[in-house]
Amino acid sequence: MAVANSPVACSTDAGIPLLYDAVDGCVDYKGRPVLRSSSGGWRSASFIIGVEVAERFAYYGIASNLITFLTGPLGQSTAAAAANVNAWSGVASLLPLLGAFIADSFLGRYRTIVVTSLIYIIGLGLLTLSATISFDATSGCLNSNDITSCASRSFQVILFFFALYLVAVGQGGHKPCVQAFGADQFDGEHPEECKAKSSFFNWWYFCMCGGTLLTLWILNYIQDNLSWALGFGVPCIAMVVALIVFLAGTKSYRYSQKGNEKSPFVRIGRVFIVASRNWRTSSSAIAAKEEACGTLPNEGSKQFNFLNKALLAPDGSEEYGRVCTIGEVEEAKAVLRLVPIWATCLIYAVVFAQSSTFFTKQGATMDRSITIGFDIPAAALQSFISLTVVLFIPIYDRIFVPLVRAMTGRPAGITLLQRIGTGMFLSAVSMVIAALVEMERLKIAQESGLVDMPNVTVPMSVWWLVPQYVLFGMADVFTMVGLQEFFYDQVPSELRSLGLSLYLSIFGVGNFLSSFLVSAIDKATGTDGHYSWFANNLNHAHLDYFYWLLAGLSIIELAIYIYFSKSYIYNKGSTS
Repeated sequence: MAVANSPVACSTDAGIPLLYDAVDGCVDYKGRPVLRSSSGGWRSASFIIGVEVAERFAYYGIASNLITFLTGPLGQSTAAAAANVNAWSGVASLLPLLGAFIADSFLGRYRTIVVTSLIYIIGLGLLTLSATISFDATSGCLNSNDITSCASRSFQVILFFFALYLVAVGQGGHKPCVQAFGADQFDGEHPEECKAKSSFFNWWYFCMCGGTLLTLWILNYIQDNLSWALGFGVPCIAMVVALIVFLAGTKSYRYSQKGNEKSPFVRIGRVFIVASRNWRTSSSAIAAKEEACGTLPNEGSKQFNFLNKALLAPDGSEEYGRVCTIGEVEEAKAVLRLVPIWATCLIYAVVFAQSSTFFTKQGATMDRSITIGFDIPAAALQSFISLTVVLFIPIYDRIFVPLVRAMTGRPAGITLLQRIGTGMFLSAVSMVIAALVEMERLKIAQESGLVDMPNVTVPMSVWWLVPQYVLFGMADVFTMVGLQEFFYDQVPSELRSLGLSLYLSIFGVGNFLSSFLVSAIDKATGTDGHYSWFANNLNHAHLDYFYWLLAGLSIIELAIYIYFSKSYIYNKGSTS
């Protein structure tokens, strides 16, 4: 695909759009000015949303039941498996930072999606291959001196984790670019498309959770009851189909037009470097420079005044390339404003990590029977999160937003930060409910004499877990979607892939924090003959204590978040 830097111009030639219908800053797949009526919008976004459905189907086909595979066929302990799941999820959520850098600085979003999709497919193929070799955690090199068996098992484990992290690499480039590329199909300067863009993030998450639902209802059953190889092979096929669908929409997409200016990473980085070199520069010199430039400080310019020192060179000269422009300084400030919001969402990410680890292990100990001979897979309980999202997003988008919009006059009804904070409150409530349910489960296990019988089902219905999953889903509608739109909307247009990767990195760091907490608490509570909070026998464990800890941390985090959000200044042109 060729992307030219030619300006939009009037023409009567066929195939070249007229000025009044051209989309500023965008070109078609051949690098020509693009016509609004024949490109972008929901038509193009539908291709990209379809790709996301397939990608989430593939990703959660691995992630949702990974702890079961690690504690089952691989024979790992509950704490070790949870740490491995969190570590992998953390890497998968941090790699988008690298993927976004490559996309925004070198390849562009379209090419990055194609390349990383191929990596994704290779990783899923190798993962399927690793699962075709039968694992047996109770035989081979664990209980014998059979060198061949031991070497074979080592190869299987190495291949499995290599493939697993290759999937993370593919996801790292795919995830931030696909959503940013989808949002790029809507012109934020056009009144109707601006509203559609805000709605896009809601329906994006709606469809994404639809893909997750398919995973939890179909793939988890296949993995638990039929074959792990088949359970990993189907996601591989889904990603192949996703790539074909994405390529089919090539001619209808709008591609962001890049100018000849420096990379946004270089521009922003240089602001911090020049400002640090000018740390001795007086405030009066900076004020004089601003006045000379003819700029009046707006509300946002008053924040992070130390960056204004980048407007002057260290030796007082103004040679081109040695000083930064007002626009570059404002770009750097826009990115820096995101840091407090990013940091105060980390505990939310730690809470979010529990749905695919300890919630699943909880459910595995409870009565999961629906009919005689059929038990719902423990990992499939996560489908209640996605089901809640699928049911609640239409209500939010079609009823809640128009009603609140009529009162506030804002396109999205409430501000993005209000939306995010609401979800954080709901996640704290979900942890309180999770702790209460776990206390009841432990009480029933003790009353039934099952404390020392971990393989016997506790006579307590798994449906007791549904409320905490439903609250997770409602929290996602507010916080997850809000974070996606916030980090896309509040960064410079050239850094939108990076913005979405910053949103994803919250959950990467959150998974690492969760892993650290689990490991530290496991070591601290499992000494001197005492059972760890995360003992392999959950009837001896105390997940309820862990949930109470997370609930307390969530309340503290919410208070700090409210403090910073009150002083946050939105960028000009924001949908908020």
